Amino acid sequence: MSGPRRDPDMVRPFVRTGGRDRPSRPEVRLESLVLAATGPADTLRLDHRRVLALVQGVRGGLAVAEIAAALELPPSTVPILVCDLMDSGHLSSPAPALDDEPDIDILREVLRGLRAKV
Repeated sequence: MSGPRRDPDMVRPFVRTGGRDRPSRPEVRLESLVLAATGPADTLRLDHRRVLALVQGVRGGLAVAEIAAALELPPSTVPILVCDLMDSGHLSSPAPALDDEPDIDILREVLRGLRAKV
């Protein structure tokens, strides 16, 4: 027999997510970084408030997996909660820096120059 459950209130994941089994934003995964935004939290459900409070307390944001571990919530549930908070404007995700990528031709030229020095 296994040890006692870690979730003291024994709430099933589908209850925490309102019966949903997929996040509203497919790009939000366990490795996704989220940042706290602004907005009143008094109308949020308990799990949403817990996620928001945790992220607000960390400068630079947290990965979804870190939120799940810190709050001892199922990893399949947290992306759904995070998406709810993103949809309501309480959380945001940093924009990818795609425009900052160097041009492939420049990288090839640098590589040629490095090989010539060796």
